[in-house]
Amino acid sequence: MARRDKRSSVWLLGLFILLVGVALYLYNSKMFERNAPIVTLSSNGYWNLKDALKLDIRDESGIKAYKIYFKTSKEDVVFANENFIDMKNELSLEIKAPKVISFTQDNEIELVVESSDASKWNFFAGNEGVESFKLKIDKKRPSVAILTNSYSINQGGAALVVFKAEDEHLKSLKIETNFGKDFIPQKYYKEGYYVSLIAWPVVQNSFKATVVAVDEAGNETKAYIPIYLKSKEYKVSNIKLDDGFLKGKIAELASEFEETQGVDEPLEQFKLINETVRAKNEALIHEITSKVSDELLSEFKINKMYPLKNGQVVAHFGDHRKYYYDGNYVSESYHLGLDLASNAMASIKPQNGGEVVFSDYNGLYGNMPIIHHGLGLYTLYGHCTSVNVAKGDAVSPNQDIASTGKSGYAMGDHLHFGVLVQGIEVRPAEWMDESWMKDNIYKVMKLAKEMIDRG
Repeated sequence: MARRDKRSSVWLLGLFILLVGVALYLYNSKMFERNAPIVTLSSNGYWNLKDALKLDIRDESGIKAYKIYFKTSKEDVVFANENFIDMKNELSLEIKAPKVISFTQDNEIELVVESSDASKWNFFAGNEGVESFKLKIDKKRPSVAILTNSYSINQGGAALVVFKAEDEHLKSLKIETNFGKDFIPQKYYKEGYYVSLIAWPVVQNSFKATVVAVDEAGNETKAYIPIYLKSKEYKVSNIKLDDGFLKGKIAELASEFEETQGVDEPLEQFKLINETVRAKNEALIHEITSKVSDELLSEFKINKMYPLKNGQVVAHFGDHRKYYYDGNYVSESYHLGLDLASNAMASIKPQNGGEVVFSDYNGLYGNMPIIHHGLGLYTLYGHCTSVNVAKGDAVSPNQDIASTGKSGYAMGDHLHFGVLVQGIEVRPAEWMDESWMKDNIYKVMKLAKEMIDRG
């Protein structure tokens, strides 16, 4: 009798364990999952009623049905109502505004998504969910008007534009070019007005700039900047490489760059330095000099630039240099600054103050301070022997910031003087010319102010 009771207890215990195991299996099974379908809408809360919205529905047990409708102040408008036999775990839908919604005068509507899944939970009824998204309706495009701009722009040069841009929900504002560069405007003088320097790179054969304003709802307005283009021929220099140069300066540089480690062939060293290292150094320069203040600008005044007293020009801006060895083409580059030479280790004293945004060694450019003068205008001083300023310093006009030298890729003591507009190298000659600055910068800004004051 005791043995029979023991067997019954074991059997009941086994049955209990089995039932618990089955219950746990079912509880954790996808068939009995307890979560309602997940609904996500790719929206920032604004809608222009023209662009489609993207909506995703996901569920691990499968989507059984969904209903999508709009709630307006007058009625509910069904967009879709679907039941599935072959259930999917994920649906991606494009929500386009029905005609009746497109003409709504409501400032806000509600998008409602009801969904159910194929789970066996809730006594095989599955899980149901309701998601609601409130959308602010904005069908109006931003307002953009060009007020004034420089009459012309030189290839390799700079220009200025002032414009008005307004929108209650303005999201982004930029000046788009035909070569992939976007210039970021700065707030100017009064609310709703903007100013920007723009630049035509020396390596680009054409130039087109367009103000592009986009609001939170995706409405977009473009305004072309009407500017006269002046193409310019720059010097092409065919330079013969010799063994003395390759085994001297190039071998010296190759010993310090990561890109040339393990490379022994002189011409390959030169090619890597002139192309790969140069591109890396210039990428750093472009990153540093692409920034623009987001503060409102009331005044902008620059003295004509000539940072090296009695300095003589020894190499011009825009020089297209092609290198040959034994008559065979090896590499090429553009000289994107103005080389000035005076006495050895001569004092460099910029005529304009500003903020030092970089002061360190930069490969081919050697010791190199960079100063931001405002409005995205930067000056660069390469190959210095010594530097007297540090990043973050505020420098005054005519302050001694460094001394000329031959650090980096320089054969003799000189200053590589560069001027950049939002990361684009431009002709220093323009910023050394008071007449050019007066006609292309100050008159344009003055006229804009007069127009703004007239309302």
